Amino acid sequence: MVDKKVDWTSHDVVAKLRGELRKKHGVKIKVGHGGTLDPFATGVLLILIGKATKRFEEIKDWEKEYVLEILLGIETDTGDSTGKVTKKFEVTNLEKSEVKRVLKSFVGEFEQEIPKYSAKKIKGKKMYELARVGKKMTKQTKMVKITKIELLRFKVPNLKLRVECGSGTYMRQLAVDVGKKLNLPAHAKALRRTRVGEYSL
Repeated sequence: MVDKKVDWTSHDVVAKLRGELRKKHGVKIKVGHGGTLDPFATGVLLILIGKATKRFEEIKDWEKEYVLEILLGIETDTGDSTGKVTKKFEVTNLEKSEVKRVLKSFVGEFEQEIPKYSAKKIKGKKMYELARVGKKMTKQTKMVKITKIELLRFKVPNLKLRVECGSGTYMRQLAVDVGKKLNLPAHAKALRRTRVGEYSL
């Protein structure tokens, strides 16, 4: 398990470890990971070495836990802090009770829009590759499951949440969707994965 740092891609971590293992043992060793983390995110990245790489299909479906920070009032084209600002709105008169009501509405199974800046493929091309060159895409969705959302901090315009969810749930999109239900632009300011299955920080 690696505590991935910000700005590193999951592939960067795997490539570095693969190089270090080859240098140490003198042979090429198969290395993979148990589920991608966005470059802006930090936290648990499970590393699979040798025969363990065959367990990817099992591991990728394990439950995840995240600490998600949402900035209300600012929308970006990527849904996170790395994107270009596309909308701004001053946040006033937001009640904690309303935020809790909105968060509760996401608990359970629901259809979530797949962010256009994601690795999901359309006709062999990753969506983020198409988005970067301005290609228009039809809306893509998938069924996801959130088992628990806890409001850790409420300090307008910032929200800090702990989220327990099934595999494949997009935290960036959750940040955007929370904003939509509050009638506010929003994006994921920071994201930390604190647990994958039984492995936690």
